[in-house]
Amino acid sequence: MTTTKSQPGGGYQLGDLTVSRVGFGAMQLAGPGVFGPPADRAEAVAVLRAAVELGVTHIDTADFYGPHVTNEIIHEALAPYPDDVHIVTKVGARRDDAGAWIHARTPAELRDQVHDNLRRLKLEALDVVNLRVGGLDTPEPGSIAEQFGALAELRAQGLIRHLGLSTVDADQLAEAQAIAPVVCVQNFYNVARREDDALVELTARQGIAYVPYFPLGGFTPLQSGTLGSVAARLGASTQAVALAWLLRRSPNLLVIPGTSSVAHLRDNVAAASLSLGAETVAELDAISG
Repeated sequence: MTTTKSQPGGGYQLGDLTVSRVGFGAMQLAGPGVFGPPADRAEAVAVLRAAVELGVTHIDTADFYGPHVTNEIIHEALAPYPDDVHIVTKVGARRDDAGAWIHARTPAELRDQVHDNLRRLKLEALDVVNLRVGGLDTPEPGSIAEQFGALAELRAQGLIRHLGLSTVDADQLAEAQAIAPVVCVQNFYNVARREDDALVELTARQGIAYVPYFPLGGFTPLQSGTLGSVAARLGASTQAVALAWLLRRSPNLLVIPGTSSVAHLRDNVAAASLSLGAETVAELDAISG
């Protein structure tokens, strides 16, 4: 099945795949704390279908969301998958019975997680698999060669088309690139938290997508106030302004806002067409100062 709608924010290449710069993060389709089922499964299905109808072709997920919940909902909502819709998943964690996030990074655990994603999404190969190796929002220095090498082997077997990284530093990116191509890096970055500016520019030079998460995370009250005043002046939501700033920041930035509401989804997608003038961008840039 194919779709023909224009992609919000335009398209960007992940290897040989073209994805919309405005994607959809499926994390919020699970229950509270990204654990258990959603309160309204029908609405979760409707959100995914609406995203594709709006031209979104980049769906971000993980089998440890729920666990298993978001992948099962993605399959219910979108299968048979449109040819131009691409699912990016991540491995490197699991959930315990209470919903805690547990590292799961041995080669055997990573292989099991890839097969879990394949089984729940009912795919023969995964478009992109990100190796998540840091903490909640900060990289943890150290070698990732063993873990990334395990995923590179699965890529060589045809179970994964492309590889990415999540919550890593520049040294870990370089180490991974010596093993196999990296098409994307997914790190914590937004208008207020810009410690990764150098990595954004490095990935841009190398043609690697940079996918920031937590677009409204880590703001101080003063920073939130500035963002809010800009949003009010533009007649937009703070989320839309934060996303529009990211899309303008660098052409290799892809955003994956998540929501369990069709109305919020439409607002997020509209961020792609929100115009930020030079004075507004300068005002927003100053937030991180």
